[in-house]
Amino acid sequence: MLAKLLCREGQTVSTEDEAIDPVAAAEAWRQRYGPSKKPTINDVARIAGVSKRTVSRVINKSPLVKDKTRSEIGKIIDIIGFSPDPQARGLAFRHSYLIGMIYDNPNPQYVVNMQQGILNGLKNSGHELVVHPCNRDSDSFLQDARQFVERQKLFGVILTPSVSEDERIVAMLREIGCAYIRIASVALENNANMIVSNDRLGGREAGRHLAKLGHKRIGFISGKPSFRSSHERRLGFEEGLAEHGLELDPKFVREGAYTFQSGLDRGSELLQLDPRPTAIFAANDEMAAGLLQALRVAGLTAPDALSVVGFDDFQIAISVWPRITTVHSPVTRLGELAAEKLLLLKEQETPDTKEGENVPWLVERESSGPPAN
Repeated sequence: MLAKLLCREGQTVSTEDEAIDPVAAAEAWRQRYGPSKKPTINDVARIAGVSKRTVSRVINKSPLVKDKTRSEIGKIIDIIGFSPDPQARGLAFRHSYLIGMIYDNPNPQYVVNMQQGILNGLKNSGHELVVHPCNRDSDSFLQDARQFVERQKLFGVILTPSVSEDERIVAMLREIGCAYIRIASVALENNANMIVSNDRLGGREAGRHLAKLGHKRIGFISGKPSFRSSHERRLGFEEGLAEHGLELDPKFVREGAYTFQSGLDRGSELLQLDPRPTAIFAANDEMAAGLLQALRVAGLTAPDALSVVGFDDFQIAISVWPRITTVHSPVTRLGELAAEKLLLLKEQETPDTKEGENVPWLVERESSGPPAN
């Protein structure tokens, strides 16, 4: 619906009952009030000639709004400078416009990328992000998480691995009526509450890559056993090797912790074996970088003495030399998809799966090559 030109606050008129262009109506409002009046959602609705509910749906990126209406309301919002106030909107609509992110991931780059993705998904929705780091091993883990949700009066939360894999926190969120989206390496419940990162597919690509290069003695450094992704990446890796008739020898397997130091320590152990592996898949880039350091300490280089493959494709993968061949996991996009799905839950709408957007893929760089003779 095209907007009608405001003649005075709280009323609308039109000339000969013909609607006025929404841009012109918004410009007229801005010229009339300038910076003296802070625009409200009621102003946007009056200028656009629609209900507050429609404006709210546009702000929340609901797909139920027609493209023409969405475009017109978006222009009006930009022209008059309307900015939703999360607290005011929460009071008006009896629910919060705050979204929480609960995480226990030891990798700081993962946390940063995930936050950026969630912020991308919340952009122009009027929602704000608040974060809560935690420790699943703490006795107060559930109590602290509950206090965070209730204190902030959150509409919903996004749970990242490995918090997302804990059924206790999911049960708590259901009990207090807080919406949630779980990001995990596998589907843990119905699709409406899940974003699946498909880590097993990524591990498979790593196995295929090293097998195709001709490696036979292949090692693996896992992540923390409390993370489902660690197991999924190993399963996929073994599947990729099996496609080429290879098996993962247990003597070449070590348990890491998704940290640089664990990659250095476990890598040093594997390099002391005789014979040592000719290639190692580290279950994330931090450990792969630690493995490269172990090579340098031993006076060896990659890929001449050892091919190295990581997982994630974070900044560290291209900040070391040789640059790390790794499996790209679209973490930022995962966060964006989670935020978009949570907003759709708020509108009680069924989201699209968009499964093709969260499949890992291999990025070849200088750290891997054929085994030495």
